[in-house]
Amino acid sequence: MSTISTSTSARQRRGAARELGASPRRHRACPPRGDDRRTLGRYTDRDGRTREVVAREGAAGSTLVIDRDRLTRADARLVAHIAADEPAGNAALVCRRYLLDAAAGVGRCRALNAQDARAIPFAGQPEDEIDVPALSRDARVTDGQGCLHALELLHGAMSIPELRWRRCPPGCAPGGAPVSLREVIASVESYEPARTLTLRALALHGHDSGVSTCVLRAELARVQTSPIVLNRRLREAVLHALERGELSMSEIAIRCGRVKRDRRGNEAGETSWLARRLGLLPEGGQRRSTPWIHSDVLALIARDGLGISPREVEL
Repeated sequence: MSTISTSTSARQRRGAARELGASPRRHRACPPRGDDRRTLGRYTDRDGRTREVVAREGAAGSTLVIDRDRLTRADARLVAHIAADEPAGNAALVCRRYLLDAAAGVGRCRALNAQDARAIPFAGQPEDEIDVPALSRDARVTDGQGCLHALELLHGAMSIPELRWRRCPPGCAPGGAPVSLREVIASVESYEPARTLTLRALALHGHDSGVSTCVLRAELARVQTSPIVLNRRLREAVLHALERGELSMSEIAIRCGRVKRDRRGNEAGETSWLARRLGLLPEGGQRRSTPWIHSDVLALIARDGLGISPREVEL
């Protein structure tokens, strides 16, 4: 989906449902029944008006989750756009989280527009909307360590060249080792400009029978649909809260349910767990910290640990 990422395994869906818990008073999820089958939930806003969250069919089998005035069906707002291949229960999970955020006064969404009904989640940028003159420019990205990443045609075992990202360390000659799009994004801790450069390159070579784009296209699809996302903005938000003296690492961890006890029974937050999730410490057995975090964990730390909407710390 385009606004909220969720995992697809049965165990993770059950865990998400337990974490979300029951909807607050005056904010309830509606079971499917009769003509109201596509209504996911209702709530009363701060002005005393009854609103409802509904699911409507979108392009290519996708689902639009919409918040609107229940009586007039006006003031429609887009909560999420769920891809056709996502579990059917994701719309209900999104609704329940949205209702909890609305009860806390942190729910955010934008106005629904006509383009939403035609858009396909994760379909990539249409070729006719891409800046064609920019296609001829060098697709290069430099990370904080000075490593150059470039999209190039690699000649290997295949009879035709393959379009791939390559990494060249500082001071080395051109033509470094091939790396995935995900590795490029991790190196700069940002989806852009690597994502847009990849889209442009695929638009340029997508119909060229003399160039293989299969691997690069699959890498782009995985980046766009994976529930594992960058943690940079979340890390910045936590560090900002620490600098202002609003919270400590221990307090944030406790709010997330990560508590440890010493021999005397004294409780403290599991700060090492939080530091690893934020990319401040490496995982056990690893030399480097990770720039990635599961979207469910990001939402937990943002919502419960910092008291803000997960959307505020998503890249």
